[in-house]
Amino acid sequence: MVIENTALSFITEIKDYTINFIRVSKTCEAVICCRLRPGQKADVVRMIKQDDESVMTLAIGDGANDVSMIKEAHVGVGIFGNEGMRAVQASDFAIPEFRMLHRLLLFHGRVRYLSISNFIKYFFYKNAVLTMP
Repeated sequence: MVIENTALSFITEIKDYTINFIRVSKTCEAVICCRLRPGQKADVVRMIKQDDESVMTLAIGDGANDVSMIKEAHVGVGIFGNEGMRAVQASDFAIPEFRMLHRLLLFHGRVRYLSISNFIKYFFYKNAVLTMP
């Protein structure tokens, strides 16, 4: 779904339209918001997060206008380049080009998931061994 500034401002004014927007955007694979003010970008992420706590949000930005959106999302990715380093400083992950996102999510995300799960298993093992005697 692609949505722009004027349509989003119209949607956020009326509660029924907001509910329908959230419902439709959750069925899409991606929601692309263009020509938005920085506050509107953060509002879109906040609406999705507040509607369903189980949904994971990812925000990708490359400039200072994306900082509020990156901070609001569960996972923030900053692309460093011509527009400065503000998005990179506010993000959880930094990549040099947009095409690196595939490798970040599918390879490094899986590796981090496995390492955290191994740490949790070790943590339970260590606590059981220390408390049993």
